[in-house]
Amino acid sequence: MVVLVLGSGAREHALVRSLARDPSVDEVLALPGNPGIAALARCLPGDPADPATVVAATRAAEVDLVVVGPEAPLVAGVADAVRAAGVDCFGPSARAALLEASKAFAKEVMAAAGVPTAAAHVCTDVAQVEQALEATGAPYVVKEDGLAAGKGVVVTEDRDAALDHAAACLSREGGRVVVEDHLDGPEVSLFCLSDGAEVVALEPAQDFKRVGQGDTGPNTGGMGAYSPLTWVPEDLVPDVLRTIARPTVAEMARRGMPFVGVLYVGLALTSSGPRVVEFNARFGDPETQVVLARLRTPLAGVLRAAARGELAALAPLEWDPRTGVNVVLAAEHYPGTPATGDPVSGTEQAEQVEGVHVLHAGTATDDHGALVSSGGRVLSVVAVADDLPRAREQAYAAVGRIGLRGGHSRPDIALAAAQGRVRIPQED
Repeated sequence: MVVLVLGSGAREHALVRSLARDPSVDEVLALPGNPGIAALARCLPGDPADPATVVAATRAAEVDLVVVGPEAPLVAGVADAVRAAGVDCFGPSARAALLEASKAFAKEVMAAAGVPTAAAHVCTDVAQVEQALEATGAPYVVKEDGLAAGKGVVVTEDRDAALDHAAACLSREGGRVVVEDHLDGPEVSLFCLSDGAEVVALEPAQDFKRVGQGDTGPNTGGMGAYSPLTWVPEDLVPDVLRTIARPTVAEMARRGMPFVGVLYVGLALTSSGPRVVEFNARFGDPETQVVLARLRTPLAGVLRAAARGELAALAPLEWDPRTGVNVVLAAEHYPGTPATGDPVSGTEQAEQVEGVHVLHAGTATDDHGALVSSGGRVLSVVAVADDLPRAREQAYAAVGRIGLRGGHSRPDIALAAAQGRVRIPQED
């Protein structure tokens, strides 16, 4: 089959890499792709969030399956347009993508489905926010209602900082915020593939959202991830499928907005059990990079089964038992306004480290064909090894071979897990 991947980040590079290795795939296309993706796929120009552009590209290349990477095309209705053109699409409709596009809507669906999550207050003015902060108490959790590229959430002990973030969100047209109770316990990401009725889970991962060592500094799109998680309960995945993913998918179908694609379930493993922190409507970045590195089942057939409503007939997924670690190399000043246009060197030397592959995110080529930075998160450096300490060692050794002025990465990705320090709180 011919597969078209929409997007230009490291998540899409990971998807393209897996699809290119699938013997059932004749050609992989990417729109628009990036320099790393271009080594594996034919990159097409255009805006992946423009339905007409995507449909035209799909028809011209006789594409059999479209895989939507980022959230913006989903909210723009690209998946609806592709399906209307008679082509299989892995990604939810614009209506179903509201599970990510509106945190208030997601809370409404969870309440109707009986899904365990934090108590929340939807606020449209500062006075409501003040009342909500009084009700929840510190630490304060304030989330922008719409899409914010992973940066719309503030968790702080500082009430003034929480109010400032809320006010900034509310100042935007149609601004709303969700103020939540804080959930204790470590966070886990679980990707659940849905065909609108059946749900199949991938292996859990954990990501690192803060920019600085020890979970300090502002939120980012994600500075790294690892999988598997040896410290989670053995029954976590079936428990989440039973209490969260399947009820949510059933509720969406009941509302006439069937969810086809990835239901990203962001969890907190609290003293009272798993609780939903957030839903996303697509693969998460940086977790996809480690989860797909460990997936042995050819990817294209899995995604097409979801797109066609055939997940019930899918054989159990096969996994590499080894550990994957992803360390993100970010540009100077990220997650503020990142420096761009700086030369990026050493990616080939990085891939000479055993078990390592490098995925491009914020990269471009200059007028002379040289690789330069073009965004905040520049590269994902992924290592797969027999155990977590070794995978960390290889990933950081590879990062050390890459040259980027002002580039920075977190030195403690998966460190607590490698040292056996991750603890799930227990009920008193």
